[in-house]
Amino acid sequence: MAINRTPVLKRCRSLDLEPAYLGVNKKSIRKSTRANRKVSEYGLQLREKQKAKFIYGIQEKPFHNLYKKAERMPGLVGTNLMTLLELRLDNIIFRMGFARTRREARQVVTHRHVLVNGKIVNIPSYKVEPGDVIEIKEKSKSLQRFKDIVEANGGVAVPGWMESSTETLSGKVNEKPLREQIDVPVNETLIVELYSK
Repeated sequence: MAINRTPVLKRCRSLDLEPAYLGVNKKSIRKSTRANRKVSEYGLQLREKQKAKFIYGIQEKPFHNLYKKAERMPGLVGTNLMTLLELRLDNIIFRMGFARTRREARQVVTHRHVLVNGKIVNIPSYKVEPGDVIEIKEKSKSLQRFKDIVEANGGVAVPGWMESSTETLSGKVNEKPLREQIDVPVNETLIVELYSK
């Protein structure tokens, strides 16, 4: 798998993105050197796509496959794309507060710490359906790693479309999120425009 080794804050600066959306509580005091440059329409569309890929930690091919899937679904393509991104297992683990960042959530999933409806799932891109129960497996709950995560994520708000308990390290997805419930600063209509060229 391709890994982007660009420092997170540097990438956030170039995409004009707050590090908090990634679960990173650092701030960059530097300003982007391209801040005052005029950006073309294509440049704006490309930046939105890169922003979405960077936030959710996805490479180009899986992202494009998700876009094609969103096109086949009823409703608005951009909204469908954002919903599919939110319902990825690694994102759900991050949203429930069982990981500090989506990158860490991905690692938690691949290291077989997660159960979906009582079965181990180690695929970060696994699509979670409404009604699915997600929990950290019993053996892993006592690990220091999860104690540290719970301590660090103490005040993190869980979105309204799911429920989560940091005591039992388990949660449930109650419904598919609506676009207004997804607090990600991405203009998905620009992504749709880019792919429909």
